[in-house]
Amino acid sequence: MLHFHKEGAVSIVLASLVTVAIIFAADHFLKEHYWVMKGVQVLALLLLIIILQFFRNPNRSIRALEHTIVAPVDGKVVVIEEVMENEYFKDKRLQVSIFMSPINVHVTRYPISGKVNFSKYHPGKFLVAWHPKASEENERTTIVIENEAFGEILYRQIAGALAKRIVNYAKQGEMVTQGDDAGFIKFGSRVDLFLPLGTKLNVKLNDKVKGNQSIIVGELV
Repeated sequence: MLHFHKEGAVSIVLASLVTVAIIFAADHFLKEHYWVMKGVQVLALLLLIIILQFFRNPNRSIRALEHTIVAPVDGKVVVIEEVMENEYFKDKRLQVSIFMSPINVHVTRYPISGKVNFSKYHPGKFLVAWHPKASEENERTTIVIENEAFGEILYRQIAGALAKRIVNYAKQGEMVTQGDDAGFIKFGSRVDLFLPLGTKLNVKLNDKVKGNQSIIVGELV
């Protein structure tokens, strides 16, 4: 069964109402121009389908495992490098960045189980998601989760050129479960993971990953 994310409820209802209105209006005002009428109606339906696919929320339940880090989002691995993380750790970390295209699922999921030690929203710019400064200058949220297997892991939701709203459900001090719904990036575009140096990865540049399915670190047992 197809599921949709709750953040898309208003958009889906509005899009459905507009689509119905356009179809009936075209039938009333353009009935003497059959192919124009059909073209307008088909275009309205296509726009509705785009909205529906954007807010889809596939059911991807896996057994939460403390010794694995799963991909928090769908997308493509575009960065793997050692960087200076200046907001929380203030030292070098291994950054893994996943870029989401408009056709990817935009649900964010917790990459590990553990305690949320930090959760902060930052307003900012809307540079393209692959811009080197996007991680520090764009609208973003920073979340740090800690467990026994990995210590503290930071992930950052980053808005891109089209994204205008990031939704983050993580609250400082709460316990979260790997794979649970952690938020949504509306028309947005990138999530960065910051891992301890020397972490052995199961992914490489340009790999395509799926949220809550692809194992970034560790192995299923």
